[in-house]
Amino acid sequence: MSLPSNLNPDEASPPWLNKGDNSWQLTAATLVGPRTTKDKERFPPNNIMLMLAGAGLLWMGWTGFNGGDPYTISTDASLVVLNTHVCTATSLLTWLMLDIIFFGKPSVIGATQGMITGLVCITSTAGVVQGWAAILMGMMSGSIPWYTMMVLHKKIGLLKQVNDTMAVFHTHVVASSLGGILTGLFVVPKLNRLFYMVDNWQHYIGFFYGLHTGHTTAGFKQLGIQLLGIVFVVLLNIFTTSVICLLISLIIPLRLAEDELQTGDDAIHGEEAYALWGDGENYESKLNSIYEEFPPPSKGGEVQMNQLA
Repeated sequence: MSLPSNLNPDEASPPWLNKGDNSWQLTAATLVGPRTTKDKERFPPNNIMLMLAGAGLLWMGWTGFNGGDPYTISTDASLVVLNTHVCTATSLLTWLMLDIIFFGKPSVIGATQGMITGLVCITSTAGVVQGWAAILMGMMSGSIPWYTMMVLHKKIGLLKQVNDTMAVFHTHVVASSLGGILTGLFVVPKLNRLFYMVDNWQHYIGFFYGLHTGHTTAGFKQLGIQLLGIVFVVLLNIFTTSVICLLISLIIPLRLAEDELQTGDDAIHGEEAYALWGDGENYESKLNSIYEEFPPPSKGGEVQMNQLA
């Protein structure tokens, strides 16, 4: 097994998954267009408890995603798991502290965003950096995406027009690009040898270690390769996504008509995602109901059987 001659591969994912990650989603959202003004003004989370459950499953699954990459129980696999948790926890706490400093209170959504940015950032280099580097990466993955989301997003016109309700650009594109750059800074040559089992491991060295050991040229080269890989993946995502969206638009429109956007799910599917009704209220959609009106409840709160006959 040998390293590619042109790119230090990601620890637990190929380069196209974790360098400039999810720039294709930003491209697709840009081509589709923004949501309605009413929806942009306020879009509270659907269910924070379910979000927390999903976040916990994500963190647990990511442990196996990164830690299982060596396909064996080894010292390096243990290091991968440790660095994954250290970076993620540091990123989460950093995001919370910034929320407290600037907004006066922590938020569950902010903690989840910080968790995701930490996971995304460390994935590219979890098994080839030291623990102190994982802490620094966590601090940067919890602060730089926070800044782009909370400050730059409101100042850049393009980002304000994109329908990115889950902040994927900041939690994935920014965080994964940051992880790719930091890979070129913090990679330890001996850990590369331990993980990849290659003979020429001295050539795959982080920039800071290159300065420390006198291999400055090799350090500059690796950092440049990481930057080139990020640019390539972003451009590839933009191009392929644009082509796919163009082909789809030849068959069906990418965007609903404005009146359908105002109506929502009922206009397209004939049903609402959350069709709740109570006493004296009718279920508004008749497209998927055998009744013109939903039978009124009885005094006991149950639908009268004779009305269903």
